[in-house]
Amino acid sequence: MLRSDLFSVEQLKQHAVMLAGQHAIDPYPRPDRLLPRLADNADVLRAAYDVLTVGTAQAEQRTLSGEIWLLDNFYLIEQQIILARRHLPVGYGKQLPRLQSGSLAGFPRVYDLASELIAHQDARVDGDNVSAYIHAYQTITALTLGELWAFPIMLQLALLENLRRASLNVACRREERNAAMVWADRMLAAAEKEPKLLIQLLAEFAHADMPLTAPFVEEFYARLQAYGPAMAFVQTWVEHKLLEQGITATQLSEVSARNSAANQISMANSIGSLNFLAAMDWRIHVEAYSVVEQSLRQDPMGIYDGQDFATRDRYRHAIEDIARSSGRDELAVAEKAIALAQAASQQTGREDRSAHVGYYLLDRGRQRLDLAMGCHFEWRSAARRMGDHLRLSLYISAILLLTLLISLILRVPLESLSPTDWRIWWLGMVGVVSISALAVSLVNRLITLFMAPGALPQMDFSQGVPDAHRCMVVIPTLLSSPQEIDALLEAQEIRYLGNRDSNIYFALLTDFRDAAEQTSPEDALRNSSAATNAGASLASPFPIARKCSGVTFRGSSSG
Repeated sequence: MLRSDLFSVEQLKQHAVMLAGQHAIDPYPRPDRLLPRLADNADVLRAAYDVLTVGTAQAEQRTLSGEIWLLDNFYLIEQQIILARRHLPVGYGKQLPRLQSGSLAGFPRVYDLASELIAHQDARVDGDNVSAYIHAYQTITALTLGELWAFPIMLQLALLENLRRASLNVACRREERNAAMVWADRMLAAAEKEPKLLIQLLAEFAHADMPLTAPFVEEFYARLQAYGPAMAFVQTWVEHKLLEQGITATQLSEVSARNSAANQISMANSIGSLNFLAAMDWRIHVEAYSVVEQSLRQDPMGIYDGQDFATRDRYRHAIEDIARSSGRDELAVAEKAIALAQAASQQTGREDRSAHVGYYLLDRGRQRLDLAMGCHFEWRSAARRMGDHLRLSLYISAILLLTLLISLILRVPLESLSPTDWRIWWLGMVGVVSISALAVSLVNRLITLFMAPGALPQMDFSQGVPDAHRCMVVIPTLLSSPQEIDALLEAQEIRYLGNRDSNIYFALLTDFRDAAEQTSPEDALRNSSAATNAGASLASPFPIARKCSGVTFRGSSSG
């Protein structure tokens, strides 16, 4: 049941601290239980939808608000089920820390965390309660990066399970109303045709021992009251059975109305929360919640903060790999990388590359960090790491080996020629050059097939280039005619308009073409054309141009 006492934000934070103290992690591998759970929830939701679809097709039945919520939003639920299956590949749950005990033993810890949030917030998820909840939990136990990335998926699964509970409740109410409709119609038909059989039918109804639930009684009373006093004794019998249970029809109706309203609110909250999860950018939240991220931001060189998200994410993945290989905590790995960078900063200065934390995560300092953390690699990882150190040697060796192999194959048709024949040496030299070119192309092709290219770390200049990284783009060219000068200036303007930033400058580094003499009659014409174009540029919003010692510079007007 994903419904419990509603908590305020402060109570929710206290509950998160309590959970962090109770969660015990299972050290042994277990089968993945998330996908079977999702499949079961999907089957129940589909069955409930089918029950409501058949019921609403009957014109004489009323459609309640909870049923309308499910029918109108079932397309969204199906979309969320498809997305959840896509985001949950086989074995995904095995990579997350799993609970050792409790009602969700064997499930990922973060799934229980998400389920508790849904239960105590009545399926209402927003940025405030999620942030307070996770921060409070991590005051006791830090979540791994994998758990932080998985948290929205777990929320999605928990919301689908809550919808399954609410939908099952709505479907059961519909089936109980259907049963009431059947019995009431049978009694009304008997009263109209043979009133004497009504007593016999009431005895059959009593023998059937139908549960007198609120939906059943409401629908049963509504149909019998429409017929009039003839059914009064049947209503009296039902009221007597209810009194035996210690409740009246009015009280039962009031309890049912409250439960129905609560069920409708929970369903509406679940739908709204699914929409919220689909629209939110979880990358921002991961970096805000991650203790590893906070540690990496202590980079002595101060570069980490200014890098783009993809680069920072590569650093965090490196932390995960080292933690997995060493059996150590991710935070301990990050702190050790920072400690190595700080030690290098004190020895060589903040400007040395070894003072950057990325040097120990992605560059040549990685081996030092691995040794410091006591990493133990599988043979595949060890072979890959050895290949990283010998990549040039392996690349050249592959080309030489392929060249030799192809040469030996092509040597077979030339066995009839004598080794002293000059033609075989000529063909050999030409053939080796041609074959080596073919071998280079084949090796390059094979490398691209089996090895993914690695992106270089990048800075984040999405908000503009900061002053510390201002730059000038210089295009070297030769001047030959006034028309060419016009074309160069137009191309320069296009570059500027495509990269309008106050800290990006553009320049043309120009010279005249080679000539037999130091000056020629055309030089004056070219100088005049360049000066005219430079003057026109000064009066335009396009960056200024000025000619200085045969070099034409183009940069922003602030320069």
